[in-house]
Amino acid sequence: MVAQLLGLAFIYLTTSLAAFTANATKINQIGQVVYKDSRVYGVVNRAVILECGSTLPDHYIWIFKRPSTDKVIAVAYDIGKGPRVTALSQTLGQLSVISNSASVSIERLNVAAHGLFVCQATYDKEPEPELIFYNVHLVVRVPIRNPELSISDVSPVEGSTVHMRCNLENGTGPIVYKWQHESSFGDITDFAQGNSSAINVTNVNRNHTGRYRCVASNAVNSESSSWVKLETIFGPDVPQIQVTPNSVTGRGYSALERDTVFLLCQAQSHPPSQYVWFYNRSQVFTGPNYNITNILRIHTGEYTCLAHNTYLNTRSRKTISLTVYYPPDGSPSCSAEPALNHTSLRLLCSWSGGFPSPSVRWTGDLIDVGQEQANTRQQLTSTVILLPSGGRTSSSFTCTGSHIALKQTAECRTRSYIPPAEPVCVAYVINDKQYLMLTCSWDGGAPKALVWWEGPGGKGAGENSNILILRYGTAARGKPYTCHAKHPLLNQTKTCRLTLEAPVLLTQRRIVSVYEGSDVQLTCNLRDNYLPANEITWFNNQGLSVRDTFKYRLLRTSTWVNLTVRDTEQVQDSGEYRCTTSNAVGGTEINVTLVVKRHPMPPNATVVRVAYNSRYRNEVDVEWKMESEEERGWTGFWLEHRWVSDRPGRRGSNNGSKEQMEERISYPVWYRDIIQDPRVMSHTVGNLTWTGTYEFRIRPVNHRTIGHPSAAKTPAEPRFNIYPAVVGAAIGGMLFAAILTMLLLVYIIRNRNNNPRLHDLLFGSQHSQSRENINLPEDDGGSEGGIEEIGGSSSPAPALALPRAASPLTTSPPSATPSAPTTSQAPPAGEDDEPVSVTITVKATGS
Repeated sequence: MVAQLLGLAFIYLTTSLAAFTANATKINQIGQVVYKDSRVYGVVNRAVILECGSTLPDHYIWIFKRPSTDKVIAVAYDIGKGPRVTALSQTLGQLSVISNSASVSIERLNVAAHGLFVCQATYDKEPEPELIFYNVHLVVRVPIRNPELSISDVSPVEGSTVHMRCNLENGTGPIVYKWQHESSFGDITDFAQGNSSAINVTNVNRNHTGRYRCVASNAVNSESSSWVKLETIFGPDVPQIQVTPNSVTGRGYSALERDTVFLLCQAQSHPPSQYVWFYNRSQVFTGPNYNITNILRIHTGEYTCLAHNTYLNTRSRKTISLTVYYPPDGSPSCSAEPALNHTSLRLLCSWSGGFPSPSVRWTGDLIDVGQEQANTRQQLTSTVILLPSGGRTSSSFTCTGSHIALKQTAECRTRSYIPPAEPVCVAYVINDKQYLMLTCSWDGGAPKALVWWEGPGGKGAGENSNILILRYGTAARGKPYTCHAKHPLLNQTKTCRLTLEAPVLLTQRRIVSVYEGSDVQLTCNLRDNYLPANEITWFNNQGLSVRDTFKYRLLRTSTWVNLTVRDTEQVQDSGEYRCTTSNAVGGTEINVTLVVKRHPMPPNATVVRVAYNSRYRNEVDVEWKMESEEERGWTGFWLEHRWVSDRPGRRGSNNGSKEQMEERISYPVWYRDIIQDPRVMSHTVGNLTWTGTYEFRIRPVNHRTIGHPSAAKTPAEPRFNIYPAVVGAAIGGMLFAAILTMLLLVYIIRNRNNNPRLHDLLFGSQHSQSRENINLPEDDGGSEGGIEEIGGSSSPAPALALPRAASPLTTSPPSATPSAPTTSQAPPAGEDDEPVSVTITVKATGS
């Protein structure tokens, strides 16, 4: 059968190969036929594998067809005697069959192998063999080889056009050409890409100078050509003269006498230009660099650079003016300092050296001595002493210096201003609580302000001393220590006072109430005071000092400490918490009451359905409902179950009597399934023992508050309904019995002459004394069988002949001569012998 299937399919394949690749046709005469298409890409001179299913077929044959031709050749096959490779396959490459499969491998792939390979595989399966066609489209690709770049002109003149072409020795399309340019700095960029092997570069300029190559790519590989150098001929441009040191004036460039001046002339040109230097129209030097050492005033004049491109015979030039000056050294320096014991301001400005001598002057908001002038602009000498204005908080002063050797004026600025903030007084405890240090600062002003301390009773630390040292515990409590600050711009001094007090603790809430299970934060912070306090300490409701643990977390700074109580419990964490601290003057504490409350009791839940979900009795579906769904007072459920064991010989059920229910032995261990979604009202409990009986109940949960359990229920047994099967079987049996009875009756009626006793047994004897209009045997004329005439009226009418079977009860003695059949006359009208109707009822019963 398989060989016949293989032969028939091969004939069909060789005659209609194109139809197989386009449309799948099922051959009903030989069984199921399946077509599977795939595409494989191969490279010339490499190996490729063509798959023919994942399992080894019983028979197969590989056939090859080239594109645009109808010629089909067989390359490999196996018809039950092992794999074979035909001689024609050598034109495609070194073809071999992979062991234990129908797949073939082609080594050293040839271009001629490009086309359609069809593997016709047959599988001897029951009840019908299976035929599968594996259509493998092999695409053979040729790699790109030896790209070469050709340029029409490798030394073009700027503004001309250059043609570039990328020539290939071999390669299958589609081919993408990419053109790359390497600049003189070594940067490689892609300046063109496309499917064309030639490009034109129009209006060539100097930026096109560099190396070029083409990169050809197809689906197999990518190859680059060798670099080809291109040099653009151009120039010279207008020369650029660089003067070092670079000092520009209104007339040109300037230089300091006795310095060395470097003149560099550069003009863009290829090939490079020749340079000639001229001083006041006289040639002085040949080359791009002209250096003047120990320059003097006589070197002032015009310098011209001439650039000459000998290849194009083109020239360009540029002239500059150079002036020699004597600028002063450095730049002006200015400052502002206090004078007359911080009651006045002195301004200083100096700038020495230079020829000619530089000039300096002060500008700014000044106040003349003895006069109050608001917002005046004055010019004074290099040294000025000013009195404070009494209302100005800052003043800006500028010292400006100018010199003919400088393009711009040189200046220095100074600013005098009052510190933006007020004086700050701070107290520190030093040397392990041995001394108390009072510091005073007034930062940010210019010049720096003068500060000093004054204690209670006029006791001070002396002028220009911002620190006052006191022994620990000897400071006057409640009395101020004053710091004085003086600035030259102010007529009056500023002060700040530091009063030493005991620390004062504050909290956000004295009574904190939370629900059980949450985290709560207790706050404790210092009120602003001038004396630092010791470390703030928390004590819990048991009077123990609090440290960072899993239960407590402390978050502290220098002025506040917050205590976080985690996972609060009503019994353990409720109570008084105390926060304490102290300083050199005294100590203090503050109490915070923590009240931990339980969550409200959740509403009750009722189990509405418990039933096994299969006859294996290892999983139970449980459904429940809440008695009050308006208040969402629950966060989850506990679904609990336990095993209930019956006495030997008895099984628990929902329909048992009260005595039977009392005879159960309930195990106290409840196994729990936690349901965290409050919207879920059903759950399936698995991994149950099918031989045991279980009880289930539901308990709503509101955070940590556990609700009341519902009444326990045992699961109902799965229903097993055989009624449809019984009814179907009964109806089928009745139909079968009725058909069999009808066939038997038809057989008996058609063969009543051969089986008269069976016919008479079912339908009755012919000699019964019924009122049937049937003639007696005497009227039969003693014949074996005859025809009876039955008349229905007194008038003569054609008689209807009914054949009847001969019976031993009705046969007469044999005679020598057959007698002619007699015809009985219809009884006269009015007699008692009237025709009767006979009704035969057949009742069929199904077993």
